[in-house]
Amino acid sequence: MAPPLSRRSLLQAAALAAAAPAISHTATGRAAAAVQEAQAVTAVPSAWSVQPFALDDVALRPGLFADKRQLMLEHARGYDVNRLLQVFRANAGLATGGAVAPGGWEGLDGEANGNLRGHYTGHFLTMLSQAYAGTGEQVFADRIGTMIGALTEVRAALRTDPAVLSVGGRFGTAAENVRGSYQYVDLPAAVPGGASAITLSAWVKPAHDGNWARVFDFGNDNTRYLYLAARNSGGVPRFAVTTGGPGGEQGLDGTAALPLNQWSHLAVTIAGGTGTLYVNGTSVARNTAMTLTPAALGTLTNNWLGRSNFATDPVFAGAYDEFNVWSRALSAAEITQLQGARAADASAGRGNLASYAFDETSGGTFADASGRGLTATLRRTWSGPSHPGFLAAYPETQFIDLESRTTSDYTKVWAPYYTAHKILRGVLDAYLATEDARALDLASGMCDWMHARLSQLPEATLQRMWGLFSSGEFGGIVEAICELHTITGKAEHLALARLFDLDRLIDNCAANTDILDGLHANQHIPIFTGYLRLYDATGEARYLDAARNFWDMVVTHRMYGIGGTSTAEFWKARDVIAGTLSDTTAETCCAYNMLKLSRTLFFHEQQPKYMDYYERALYNQVLGSKQDKADAEKPLVTYFIGLTPGHVRDYTPKQGTTCCEGTGMESATKYQDSVYFKAADGSALYVNLYSPSQLTWAEKGVTITQATSFPREQGTTLTIGGAGAAFALRLRVPSWATAGFRVTVNGSAVSGTPTPGSYFTVSRTWRGGDTVRISMPFRLRVEKALDDPSLQTLFHGPVNLVGRNSSTSHLRLGLYRNAGLSGDLLPSLTPVSGKPLHFTLDGTEFAPFFEGTEDPTHAYFRRSEPRVVLGNSDSGVANPAKSDGTTLLDEIWAGAPFAGKGALVSRVRSTVSAWVSAGLLSQADGQTVVRTAERATYAP
Repeated sequence: MAPPLSRRSLLQAAALAAAAPAISHTATGRAAAAVQEAQAVTAVPSAWSVQPFALDDVALRPGLFADKRQLMLEHARGYDVNRLLQVFRANAGLATGGAVAPGGWEGLDGEANGNLRGHYTGHFLTMLSQAYAGTGEQVFADRIGTMIGALTEVRAALRTDPAVLSVGGRFGTAAENVRGSYQYVDLPAAVPGGASAITLSAWVKPAHDGNWARVFDFGNDNTRYLYLAARNSGGVPRFAVTTGGPGGEQGLDGTAALPLNQWSHLAVTIAGGTGTLYVNGTSVARNTAMTLTPAALGTLTNNWLGRSNFATDPVFAGAYDEFNVWSRALSAAEITQLQGARAADASAGRGNLASYAFDETSGGTFADASGRGLTATLRRTWSGPSHPGFLAAYPETQFIDLESRTTSDYTKVWAPYYTAHKILRGVLDAYLATEDARALDLASGMCDWMHARLSQLPEATLQRMWGLFSSGEFGGIVEAICELHTITGKAEHLALARLFDLDRLIDNCAANTDILDGLHANQHIPIFTGYLRLYDATGEARYLDAARNFWDMVVTHRMYGIGGTSTAEFWKARDVIAGTLSDTTAETCCAYNMLKLSRTLFFHEQQPKYMDYYERALYNQVLGSKQDKADAEKPLVTYFIGLTPGHVRDYTPKQGTTCCEGTGMESATKYQDSVYFKAADGSALYVNLYSPSQLTWAEKGVTITQATSFPREQGTTLTIGGAGAAFALRLRVPSWATAGFRVTVNGSAVSGTPTPGSYFTVSRTWRGGDTVRISMPFRLRVEKALDDPSLQTLFHGPVNLVGRNSSTSHLRLGLYRNAGLSGDLLPSLTPVSGKPLHFTLDGTEFAPFFEGTEDPTHAYFRRSEPRVVLGNSDSGVANPAKSDGTTLLDEIWAGAPFAGKGALVSRVRSTVSAWVSAGLLSQADGQTVVRTAERATYAP
């Protein structure tokens, strides 16, 4: 059978077909299909009037972004992907090769309780895909291939009954239960045999110290049973038998914990009212009042090795060698013999009720050597096989539970469709980067599975599900499904995307009704990027209206200076900033998803505010969330960025493998994705960000090389390469660029007046060697908290400056003392020699937020201008304030920039006069302020 056409082959076929003359309709066949698929792969929504360039069209050049990316690439190269695959392989019952699961949210323990397994693997795949696209390094493609191959095997295994994992045993071979496999051995009901005396013997090698995992459990329910647990709540083995539930248990407790990853022999005997527990041949517990035997329990239907009749107990993780059951109590001497030989070679002989040697190396059944023919079967607790297309690192049970759940409980169901999104996004990105058809098949299969499941649910059920906090979270799955639909063209995939409509959210936001107070921020931000893609696919205006209005509700009313949003993961009321500052502000995922939403909105409507926000969040929170340190084992990315005084960033949050570390890996490998955009008709090139980079614009036959050390440099240079091409060069004029924005082409000034918060257009036929120079002087400015104007944050151009100070109280700072005639506050600070963008003020060093250090920082400070100081001349007059907090100095400097000293002094006179007339300042103090202004010397 011929291999499937890769994406590159499809594109080549499309190009050849487009260039070749029409020969006949009968000759097209597969080539025509190739053309159609290639067109689908490269399709950009027609609603996008502006389009992005692919990551491999934009190369990062040495600079701030390349340095940060390099740190993350060390992690992408160094982390063992088999650790990520371990949770998938374990869930499917496949060998894990001894790989250790990542732990944290990707593990079975801790906060996530195993309910988020697989999400981080999706993030990692996306990171690798972006790293490969951005660098072309084969190592990333190889790692993607390994992961896609393994996930393909996992999906196939989930579609079949489990098969034994044969490993070395105590005597020969053994059967392994990998932790997370949910596998157990189902024994026939006849095994206990209704015996009045019994011995049960097993060789086990525990791999995990979870309490109450069963070596065996024979019972009907939680009332009638007998079991042997490897560990009870005290961490030691326990045997119990009861006909009246836990309160009626007759038990035997060991004295020491079983060692992990070592073989131990356990045996229990019951006869004549006495029960004895042996560990490694030694009697460790004896109960002379054990009156219950299997005969008292009757016929039991659930006879299991490794599984408990209590649903919340863990499945046994480890290996079994022999399991034997005799209808008599073996003597202590016989038990001792079993320590050095198989039962068949000892005086006890094989169990006469059941005897399993676990010699099988394939299949899913275990032969019984007792002579009774009681074949045992390997099963999964969640039954199975899974449905076609299903791919996850845990069973379908979370998805099933969500459908009937009316309240959120992330200890039981934690966002299964969110995790599905991460996996879907990861395999889709792998396909787009490497053209591996297996990855596309995985993505398409997942969506087929989701459609088959969700399309059967009533609309009311879907609305209830998606409205649940955490449990119903689905991340950016709509965006990924819509993107897949552009490739597959399958109607079911578009229909699936629409099944995630959360009508209450869409309709309120479309009507510009703010209902965000109390909502989980990152549960909802990525939804809107998906709804924009639904607008692209359907033309329904409510999706676009909702996304546009939602963006304003967040950025205008709930944004911190660094571009982040949320406190303790949630939103509060509009315009409350100071009142929400805490150690858990600005979840990193929120910034990541707001960037995606902003750029997608810009594709539809070229409002400069979207790219102004993009610059703010990218240059501050996103860059600052990555520690300036390489680590193969950890991405070193923040979860929260606390904005309280003296906060120290935590780059190893919670227990690891969190959502924010996942999005942080992605952010650090796609810094170049929004530097340049192009008009859909090719008529214009948008330069959105000033970053050292090189764009290859193949359709125009040109390159654009940007040389700059921005933001350490207050400008940039663009050089055109290649053949001539006519297009409009649209340069973003940042909203903070109030000190001027000057453009020259080949040394000659370009006419026009650039306006802050707009795009400045230079139209011409460009030729190789043309050079565009842009200068944009920075000014120091403050931004005030909406609910407390005295609480402020400091910016130098696009860069948020934070004070490095261990104090846990807000710093009190004055900035007018040496403000320049331009209104620039920078002269009040002292530059630090040899450290660009570092300054000192009142003994505190201020540094760029984007530096990923572990210094205690102050992102916000308390503005304090107690006396009227002008040009470093202290008038000695107290700085009065109005009832709204506006001070005399505030009102004076609101008139900046000033053409010269005379203009400033005139402003001082008029302002003082007004304040004296209003009774806010005495005549004498007013005269003193004016004289001080006249005597002072001012910076430009």
